[in-house]
Amino acid sequence: MTENGAVSTTALKALRVVEAVAAKPGLSTLGDIALRAGLDKSATHRMLATLVVAGYVFQDEASRRYGISYHVVSLSRNLLANNEVSRLTRAALERLATETGESIDVSILDGHETVVIQRVEGSQLVGVDFSVGDRSPLHCTSIGKAVLAWQPEAFIEQVLSGPLERHASRTIVDPAALRAELEVIGQRGYAIDDHELSDHMRCIAAPIFERDARVRMGISISGPDNRFTFEYLDALRPALVAATESLSTQLGGVPHAPETI
Repeated sequence: MTENGAVSTTALKALRVVEAVAAKPGLSTLGDIALRAGLDKSATHRMLATLVVAGYVFQDEASRRYGISYHVVSLSRNLLANNEVSRLTRAALERLATETGESIDVSILDGHETVVIQRVEGSQLVGVDFSVGDRSPLHCTSIGKAVLAWQPEAFIEQVLSGPLERHASRTIVDPAALRAELEVIGQRGYAIDDHELSDHMRCIAAPIFERDARVRMGISISGPDNRFTFEYLDALRPALVAATESLSTQLGGVPHAPETI
């Protein structure tokens, strides 16, 4: 069906639904999306089903709520390439990869997950094969915990109250234990994943602070546990923290000042 000549009303409705999903941080119910899009639930559900298949929206299996997917990044790849934040971030990753020899990722908060949005390969031949677009839970990754520790209390409560799925032998699935871990991360300024996402991997990550103390991104370094010992993670930490502090300053933020614990 069309109006105004070649304009597709179906396409316009689909775009309104995409905008309605993206209009609120985190996940939204069908009813909330329908209300924001100005459509009835039946039409909204059809649009969402199509958008999920197309990859622009995802549905959380546990809550059945919907969130915007970073598949939309592919639509703006050329725009992002010229974006100043993207340029500064890329430069920081390249410097850190040269300094450490490791592959470096920057990920961004998307609902109750983080998504890899940039990656620079290091010189090490044995590493962990993450790719741009890979999604990870917040509760069992160094990058997820590093970003989660600086979110508003209401958001943290949502994560703690949701299912904390076990992914590996040391995944933190107890809400009280995860809260205690976040408090430690908030004091020291970085996070470690010790066999929490995979039993063969360890990672370290630190947050990036933007204007108004906003934390939506972080930088992480991951590797196989036979190389990424705790001693090696501690050796990587100064370069990682220096990189995130420098990038935070460039983006108009105030770097975190670690506390003595």
